[in-house]
Amino acid sequence: MSPEPTLAGRRAVVTGGGNGIGAACARELAARGAHVVVADRDEAAASAVAEETGGEAWVVDLDDTAGLDDLALEADVLVNNAGIQVVRPIEEFDPADFRRIQRIMVEAPFLLVRAALPHMYARGWGRVVNISSVHGLIASPYKSAYVTAKHALEGLSKVTALEGAARGVTSNCVNPGYVRTALVERQIADQARAHGISEEEVLEKVLLTEQSVKRMVEPGEVASLVGWLTGPDAGMATGSSYTLDGGWHAR
Repeated sequence: MSPEPTLAGRRAVVTGGGNGIGAACARELAARGAHVVVADRDEAAASAVAEETGGEAWVVDLDDTAGLDDLALEADVLVNNAGIQVVRPIEEFDPADFRRIQRIMVEAPFLLVRAALPHMYARGWGRVVNISSVHGLIASPYKSAYVTAKHALEGLSKVTALEGAARGVTSNCVNPGYVRTALVERQIADQARAHGISEEEVLEKVLLTEQSVKRMVEPGEVASLVGWLTGPDAGMATGSSYTLDGGWHAR
């Protein structure tokens, strides 16, 4: 059963939309009637999802944040999803990697929100959904840059909610545990090297050890929550963080 077209006439921008969570969000929002702009640095991936969803591709490298300084973004819905991961002990962490993660996962979302708010304010309606992580609420070893960035994204989301409340704009974070994506598959290999164990042991003893539900989150589950947050029943949902972590954060 298809979702109701609650976003008919709306324009949605999804970063990192070429695969994984972003692609699932693009499909969900398109099914709800939105015209979806699939933003990704991978032109082929963005174009494929855009063609599938009847939207358009926006090829953009969010590491080049200077290029976003003067951007004006006509978006009724903004999903900040793009992200990368590097797993290393702090004393071995390349400062360049730390800075790059902050640019892509903190500075770029700020600039995109900044670019989209004038349009949202002019229409008196807008939805900002930031794909955070359980690591926006708690920490794990070897992920200093990622945890720092996700905690910062939580703060940006809350400030956006406070500033936008009187003007019809909501802002929330979605906080999944480990999602079945290419990013996590690469992370399993990195964790195996960091801990000196097999990839199978990483899944059992590292990634899912704190969860009560012993499986990874599916991208479609994240997208479903994103869809609800853009819908008519979520007008009072703002400044919040919604966990999809199999009970991890309950500990």
